Amino acid sequence: MSFRTHDKQRFIIDSANDFTNKRISKRDFLRKMGMAGIGMSAFAAGSLGGFRSFGNMAMADAHGETPEDVANFLREAGKPFAGTTIRYTSESTPPTVVLNQLKSEFTELTGINVEIEIVPLEQVLAKATQDVQGQLGTYDLYYLDQAWTATFSRDTIDPREYYADKPDLAMPGFDFDDFSEPLVEGISLYQDKWIGLPFDIPIFTLMYRKDILEKHGIAVPKTYEDFTQAVELITAAEQENGIYGTGLQAKSGHYSLECDWSQAVWGHGGSIFDADKMFSGNDAAGIEGLEWYMNLLANAPANSVAATWDGQWQMGASGQIALCQSWAEFFPGWNADDSAVKGLWEMTTPLQGPSTLRGRDAVGFGEIPNWGHQGGSSIALSRYSSNIDAAWLFMQWACSKDIMTRCTLAGGFAPMRTSSYNDPRILERQNLEGSGTTRHLGTVLETINNYMASEPDMAIWAGLANNEIPTELGKLLTGQDYDGNAKACMDQIAKLVDQQVAEAELR
Repeated sequence: MSFRTHDKQRFIIDSANDFTNKRISKRDFLRKMGMAGIGMSAFAAGSLGGFRSFGNMAMADAHGETPEDVANFLREAGKPFAGTTIRYTSESTPPTVVLNQLKSEFTELTGINVEIEIVPLEQVLAKATQDVQGQLGTYDLYYLDQAWTATFSRDTIDPREYYADKPDLAMPGFDFDDFSEPLVEGISLYQDKWIGLPFDIPIFTLMYRKDILEKHGIAVPKTYEDFTQAVELITAAEQENGIYGTGLQAKSGHYSLECDWSQAVWGHGGSIFDADKMFSGNDAAGIEGLEWYMNLLANAPANSVAATWDGQWQMGASGQIALCQSWAEFFPGWNADDSAVKGLWEMTTPLQGPSTLRGRDAVGFGEIPNWGHQGGSSIALSRYSSNIDAAWLFMQWACSKDIMTRCTLAGGFAPMRTSSYNDPRILERQNLEGSGTTRHLGTVLETINNYMASEPDMAIWAGLANNEIPTELGKLLTGQDYDGNAKACMDQIAKLVDQQVAEAELR
């Protein structure tokens, strides 16, 4: 299917509105996005039709004051724009939610009003597409899923170039080098252009109950084999007490199951696609990873097959599980004051080996096999904004070292700036066991810089990862089909995936 640019944009907008109004299914919406060639990361697609939620963000006091040099700069630079209103549309990411609470501080300094519109992801896409289609400038700033980077590259302003071109509006000490290089490359860079600034990075780490491991004399697992042994031992010893070795996000037909599965495949030396762009989850390494995951299910709460990330979060917060390799954003809530296991969870880097990771030259569609599954987004400056300078001031403030650190203190999520991890305000909470803890962030940074994995970069991937793959996996895990045969399930998925890749003329 081919489109002129205007027709494609209209198609995207209409499809998103149809999905919001329940005139088409999520499956149909993702299929149409694939037809239009619009990228959408599977992580983001997992939140379609609602709001992303990882339970309690363990909100902590983040009161503070903008550093005096930055405050003086904003007071002076903001004078010409006092009374201006800028608008930003985003889904409900942790940094957006916290920023919405802090924005009045920026307004007090500059006189610039800020409206942050938080809507479901498909409406973020529809509104941004409509804005660029008509070059309307309705929104001054965009939230961009990492898979939209190429799509909106012509519609956004490179923040590095704008910083250099507008010295009078250049915030002192902004420091682009302070953004983690892997984050920029994986989320915000397209053909050497920064389409925006990294803004959000959910990523897999390994979390464990220190009290349970100490009780049974179990060392913190480092490999997949270690993890299996620990999970089996804990389930056998603690199941009567309502505690299982691990918990999964294995709901049939949901992207959360695909996240668990893809990490299991990578961790056993496999990949989703091979260098010829054929599905490879059904090779020996892929089958080994799936069979490992199936064994975990026998050592997890029964509701794991009905759980997405929210359900898995509840398992950890209620004290129902002892080990979990999943989203680092869980950690602050699991250790919050209202958690049943406050202060008992610890974090370390993701499981590694004994298998060797499959190399980049052996996979297709830009897939990056590694130990830590990720999803991420950028905040970007619209080329069509009628308030570009005012919006640029807000974007710098929102992504400054101080505000990124304070957002992290308020929400517990991973900061985008390397300096935040060593900020005294972060470090003083690194031994805290209750709400506002930051003792996990060193591990998060190490995982981002060294172990960050990425799923294939292709227009139809979101559909495959939210439909065909987790649907067939769900049939296997719930006993609806395949009679427990991992190879049969993977062969069927290979057939379905390869057929869609061929129909999309992607190889």
